[in-house]
Amino acid sequence: MRAVPADLVREIYRAGCDGRVPRLPTDLTALEDEALKAMTPAAIGYVIGNAGTGRTGRENREAFDRRRLVPRMLRDVSARDLSVTLFGQRLPVPVLLAPIASQTVLHPEGELATVRGATDAGVPVVLSTGSSHSLEEVARAAPDGQRWFQFYWPSDRAVAESLVRRAEAGGYTALVLTVDAPAFGYRPTDMDNGYLPFLHGAGLANFTSDPAFRAGLPTDADGRAVVEHWARVFGNPALSWDDLPWLRELTELPILLKGVLHPDDARRAREYGVDGLVVSNHGGRQLDGSVAALDALPVVRAAVGPDLPVLLDSGVRTGSDVLKALALGANAVLYGRPYLYGLALDGREGVAHVLRCLLADLDLALALAGCPAVADVTGDLLMPTGGEQR
Repeated sequence: MRAVPADLVREIYRAGCDGRVPRLPTDLTALEDEALKAMTPAAIGYVIGNAGTGRTGRENREAFDRRRLVPRMLRDVSARDLSVTLFGQRLPVPVLLAPIASQTVLHPEGELATVRGATDAGVPVVLSTGSSHSLEEVARAAPDGQRWFQFYWPSDRAVAESLVRRAEAGGYTALVLTVDAPAFGYRPTDMDNGYLPFLHGAGLANFTSDPAFRAGLPTDADGRAVVEHWARVFGNPALSWDDLPWLRELTELPILLKGVLHPDDARRAREYGVDGLVVSNHGGRQLDGSVAALDALPVVRAAVGPDLPVLLDSGVRTGSDVLKALALGANAVLYGRPYLYGLALDGREGVAHVLRCLLADLDLALALAGCPAVADVTGDLLMPTGGEQR
């Protein structure tokens, strides 16, 4: 019989007959509690801190909680297919790891452990520009894994071009341009700790390994000079729609815009030849008070029609959450903070554990909702708590 993600549940129960239980919790709340005990105060602030009052972060979760699933009965779900196809690429599951920078603040191996654990679990990775290991090192760490590259567009166009070319050469198969960060959000937790990992050298590897970036440094540059040069180059508050044709001309990789919430921006992105969108509010870490990503999802989907790939990021925690996002029009989701808890607790194995639990939950959620495949998930599976069927 073909192995399926839900087999994890049976394996755990069988092991329990021999007195063995999982080393890490399968409950996300318990997992988070354990992980926070293992982290430094600065790392805790970096991982759980949100912008402003944290309202947007809470709204992300409340948007999922407001919606209820209405399962369908007496459908054959004996064989289930979690795969999706995006940009001609078959992904085994409708989940990718969200790009999160500076992961060595949680584990010495950082993104290397993450990409290995994700590959073990069969989950594609979106690598952050702010990785603590270069994109080439990450590619070598899991050569069989599926990888996309998240792109923070630098203010130096030579560095921008170099990063894109390196992503192409490194086997990254899509480019995810983050557009909701012309500046860092107002993050009180990080500020109270006086901590930004980049200024401590975590998350600079793609820059310090880049020839175009190094060309702007004196040969005797010390660590402080490198950080100051990074601060000048990183990010581009002048970035506008007029810059997109240059990027479109530069690369044949599929380009997704990450951070789109407004339907007019979604329509305009399509007009500019963007290949996909990621509906996201940066996990509540940018503009406090912005709309919950899940609430924006159906509006963005309606704006661009059924054919343009749309992914959902921000607030996803469980298999049922993934199901709800799919029902509202997402082709797939990005999964963020929970895998960091696994990384902090047990490196590669911790990441794989978290993802296997998520996929088992999703596999069972599909079965219990009456959906033998991701393609069978439709909007009529959802009813908001107010009782109005979607």
